[in-house]
Amino acid sequence: MKFRSQFFSCILLASVSSMTLAQDKPPLKIVVGFPPGGSADVLARLIAEGMREDFSSVTVDNKTGAGGRIALAFVKAAKPDGQTVIVLPSGPMVLFPHVYKKLEYDAVKDFTPVSQLARFQFGVVSGPATQVKSVAEMIAKSRSDPGSASYGTPGLGTLPHFMGVMLEQATGISLNHVPFQGGAPANNALLGGHIGYKFDVVSETAELHRNQKVRIIAVTGAKRDPQVPEVPTLKEAGIAMEATAWFAMYGPAKLKPEVLQRLETSAMKAMNHPAMQERMLKLGYEAIGSNAADLATAQKADLISWEKPIKATGVSLD
Repeated sequence: MKFRSQFFSCILLASVSSMTLAQDKPPLKIVVGFPPGGSADVLARLIAEGMREDFSSVTVDNKTGAGGRIALAFVKAAKPDGQTVIVLPSGPMVLFPHVYKKLEYDAVKDFTPVSQLARFQFGVVSGPATQVKSVAEMIAKSRSDPGSASYGTPGLGTLPHFMGVMLEQATGISLNHVPFQGGAPANNALLGGHIGYKFDVVSETAELHRNQKVRIIAVTGAKRDPQVPEVPTLKEAGIAMEATAWFAMYGPAKLKPEVLQRLETSAMKAMNHPAMQERMLKLGYEAIGSNAADLATAQKADLISWEKPIKATGVSLD
């Protein structure tokens, strides 16, 4: 009887200990402002798995619409208890403040940076109508045949749109922007010879490039992309331009230091795991897993760097 009593006492203590540990780990909701299956959603679900052991539960909540602004409004209004965060691309945090005169949030004051999760770059893509094989050829052709210098994007005010403006400013050439309703129509127009060029995420165009249906003539980042290692950067091609985009995690404003540290540490651990880094490469992203301070620095730098090309377009989406 004494043995049985000790046995059940051990079980009870273990149960109480487990309950205490579970109580020490709060739940976490990761909000995504884009539909299931998209790049932001895929990344959010991957990092949810990576952070699961640090929280009692981790769920992904898709609040779609308005280019991610609905989700941002939700997180802005959430309690600063570390149980609600958002995973999103950089556009709403570094482009929208310049594009929208009336924005429902302040990208700096209304949120707490947690971690820059992954980074990706774009390719300058030449279509079959141009036969252009390098940036030097693109510049020369655009000057001798201005009608050939059209580029397509997923729409007015998108990141690829402003990359085209940056390239104009860096080279002195004039490009004709052709906005489409999404990336797929722009891609079809490029393949059909209706436009000469396109700026696109490298992972979206790498297969077409390898099959020689289009040609990526340069990439926009600081270093070559491992998906197309033979393609030079714009800087290697003699153009003083560098531009990348990223995914990041933010919480509401005024997170307490210990709450932020829990989120930051968990996100960094998840993104720096070798399996996660390998998965990111397959998706065409570079896993970063930065600390909160580095994300804040990156956001500040991009807010500054995108201001000039955006203002040069005169684009306002209000």
